[in-house]
Amino acid sequence: MKKLLLATTAATLLTGAAFAEEVKVGIILGFTGPIESLTPDMAASSELAFKEVSDTGAFLGGSTITPMRADSTCIDAAAASAAAERLITADGVVAIMGADCSGVTGAILSNVAVPNGVVMISPSATSPGLSTVEDNGLFFRTSPSDARQGEILADVLEEKGITSVAVTYTNSDYGKGLSDAFAAAYDGEITINASHEDGKADYSAEIAALASAGGDVLVVLGYVDQGGKGIIQASADTGAFDTYLMGDGMYGDSLIADLGDVVEGSMGIVPWAEGEGTDAFNALGEAAGINVASAYTRESYDAAALIALAMAKGGEATKEAVAANVLDVANAPGEPILPGELDKALEILAAGGDIDYVGATNVELIGPGEAAGTYRYYTVTDGAFETVDIR
Repeated sequence: MKKLLLATTAATLLTGAAFAEEVKVGIILGFTGPIESLTPDMAASSELAFKEVSDTGAFLGGSTITPMRADSTCIDAAAASAAAERLITADGVVAIMGADCSGVTGAILSNVAVPNGVVMISPSATSPGLSTVEDNGLFFRTSPSDARQGEILADVLEEKGITSVAVTYTNSDYGKGLSDAFAAAYDGEITINASHEDGKADYSAEIAALASAGGDVLVVLGYVDQGGKGIIQASADTGAFDTYLMGDGMYGDSLIADLGDVVEGSMGIVPWAEGEGTDAFNALGEAAGINVASAYTRESYDAAALIALAMAKGGEATKEAVAANVLDVANAPGEPILPGELDKALEILAAGGDIDYVGATNVELIGPGEAAGTYRYYTVTDGAFETVDIR
């Protein structure tokens, strides 16, 4: 009998060991390019969720998640697609947290993710065009569409009684989509609505055209580490405008560090959240050394958590399990789950129960798998981002 028990125990241990595995998940963000100052904290936030899941020892029989980083560049669709191809075919990732910028996200989705049946959950690709893209149910995002951002930008101006603006936007899917959404929502006069290219050393020609058209405020729908910041610097150099309204791509500490005096008194909006889940994420992130006040950190944690919990719900570390279960774990009904409670979520799912992942951003995936979302309206006051309200 003793030998039988020992043999049974050994067999059980071997079975558990065989079931436990290394699960690879891709993280595709622009570690170089026009938002490179934002992506390190975004990546670290997603890896925080993967580590939290792995450390429980309760994920799929003791399996662990290994994040695999790749560079989207934010703007080079070919490079981003090649990076995603390597992650899927060479590294064997079962899902992708990312990409970040809308153009490269769309390229990866159509060129790589859909043909390979791999889910992408983006924390920051906000183009309205992604709402209707042919994705075979494989694309989700934890940030809201720019269709809503355009409306809020217009609301901010109208509340302040600003009736005339010039608009410049980065020449990308993101910039064009946000510019169109803003133009459709704004009742005032748009004197000029012109694109700019990222990566230029000199934006004096662009500013000359914007200044010639006039406007009480310059609306900058660009990127904080390249064109958008260059446009504002050129404006300051020539005295063209003294007040700016900035889209979400302009939010970042590097803006204050490089142009704090120039943008003093200006305004902007960025996807944001508040509440118990946000507070829980902030505590976890700060303990891990993450700048939780940076853009899209909350959304990145949530995107990663949804990938892991979808696999747990499906009972296997496969791309099929992720695709089939993201909406189930993201939305009601079920036990609400906050950051730091992923162990509880795994326990409930293992017992056959349901969860409603609230996360750091009050996650609720609507329509074709995108977030309802809220925005932070801020002003630059005394060299810092000061919240006006969450809307």
